[in-house]
Amino acid sequence: MIWNETYEKLSRERLKELQSERLINLVKNLYEKVIFYKKKMDKAGVHPNDIKSIDDISKLPFTTKDELRTVYPYGLLAVDLKYIVEIHTSSGTTGTPVVDAYTRHDIEIWSEVMARTLSMAGTTEEDIVQNAYGYGLFTGGLGVHYGARKIGANIIPISGGNTKRQLQIMQDFKSTILTCTPSYCLFLAEVAKEMNIDLSKLNLRAGCFGAEPWSESMRKEIENKLHVKAHDIYGLTEIIGPGVAAECEEQDGLHVYEDHFYPEIIDPETDNVLANGEKGELVITTLTKEGTPLLRYRTRDITFLKPGTCRCGRTSVKMNRLLGRTDDMLIIRGVNVFPSQIEQVLLKIEGTEPHYQLIVNREQHLDFLEVQVEMNEKLFSDEIKNLETTEKKIEGELYIALGIHTKVKLVEPKSIQRSEGKAKRIIDKRTM
Repeated sequence: MIWNETYEKLSRERLKELQSERLINLVKNLYEKVIFYKKKMDKAGVHPNDIKSIDDISKLPFTTKDELRTVYPYGLLAVDLKYIVEIHTSSGTTGTPVVDAYTRHDIEIWSEVMARTLSMAGTTEEDIVQNAYGYGLFTGGLGVHYGARKIGANIIPISGGNTKRQLQIMQDFKSTILTCTPSYCLFLAEVAKEMNIDLSKLNLRAGCFGAEPWSESMRKEIENKLHVKAHDIYGLTEIIGPGVAAECEEQDGLHVYEDHFYPEIIDPETDNVLANGEKGELVITTLTKEGTPLLRYRTRDITFLKPGTCRCGRTSVKMNRLLGRTDDMLIIRGVNVFPSQIEQVLLKIEGTEPHYQLIVNREQHLDFLEVQVEMNEKLFSDEIKNLETTEKKIEGELYIALGIHTKVKLVEPKSIQRSEGKAKRIIDKRTM
């Protein structure tokens, strides 16, 4: 289902004109109203008059998350504070929080792009959306809420956690669309099994899952266990929250809402812009944001872009599902390792659960990676020799996938801590 035919099927020529017009206005506005960006542009030797079209975007400087922290809380505002109607921030667990401030216009845009996102999963005004993303300063809950409201769907704002109640609500209110992180979705399935709830008999038919990288193997796991069509969605607090890109029914990449967010892929080492199809770091410019607009924001997410008209009829470029993050990437003895690569292997191994942790240690100046993965009850009851055989099998599969040797340790069922939000996959003891 296409929510906005006009913009989701816009010709590439008209889209470029629109992007150029919006970029020119954005750069002029930032130069005049945000000291942070005036200084950055002056240092880079670029003036608003140098920006004639979207093709000139490479003349502009990048923006990084660390820079955003230096101007906390209001240093990025491009409007007077009296025009701000809502504020969200990142968690701040890795430093000073990053602030995203919204005008009424920004909330309208957020509602619009989230209506597009939910519509891609088939959501209509007749649906009941169980929103298990966290409400509050985290953008997930309210982003979905605004989009569902714009569509006219019934929203259950249950937020994250309270898993048994989530399942009870699902049964009682006959929820049809589920929104949460993919890892929490699998936890729901695990608890449902403990409660003897047959998920195939519920009314759920689709879900929008994001806020963390997840693999195609995990998609299959979710679809098999919850009996839903699982759609990947993408966004980040710094840009707007969820609603930057999403999968349509083809499930072959996420459509970027290019009329609002201009995507680039760069080499994270050289900062050079890469061609379509080349893997690198995603960079986004907010073309229509009023409160806290961003120029060429380095997301640290690794992906690549896929142009062309989709079978669904949408003309916007698609980004491949996230392959990892530059800050999640582990370098083990010179080899780049992403959790998503390991997840792909683990989900193919019979007898294991989709819950794992990566432990990195350094011994005698060498790095070692231990992969702890949960067994299911059946494997847990097997003899020691069978467990050792399974560990060796996983180590072999990981060597094929990664090109390095790893230590695999099977752990008891339910021994790895569950998360109601983003899953914590990596414990790097090299820096402790």
